[in-house]
Amino acid sequence: MASDRPALAYKVLTADQMAALETEGAFAGAPVDVADGYIHLSTAAQLTETVDKHFAGQTDLHVAAVDLEALGEAVKWEESRGGALFPHLYAALPLAAVVAYGSLERDTNGKVRLPVAG
Repeated sequence: MASDRPALAYKVLTADQMAALETEGAFAGAPVDVADGYIHLSTAAQLTETVDKHFAGQTDLHVAAVDLEALGEAVKWEESRGGALFPHLYAALPLAAVVAYGSLERDTNGKVRLPVAG
């Protein structure tokens, strides 16, 4: 992985999807992920826009912080929204690669808070 790319990316999950990840130890993807053939991830800088664009009006969402290095070659950086490069996971997301997760919360400026391991 290129050194200028972040080590962590983030996946937004519904409560049911988060429960499945915890119970099954892996997440095969949301319907849009399955349709596209990869799991959509976002960098910290992309996360709030992703939530605003793709999850508007939804409640009971969760954010999982994903260790991209643990996923190795299954992660591909590909052009997406506005020409920006997004991390795409061409495999199931293993719980072992999730370093932190929690309910989706926003700060006073409306920016999505990143989950912190703890």
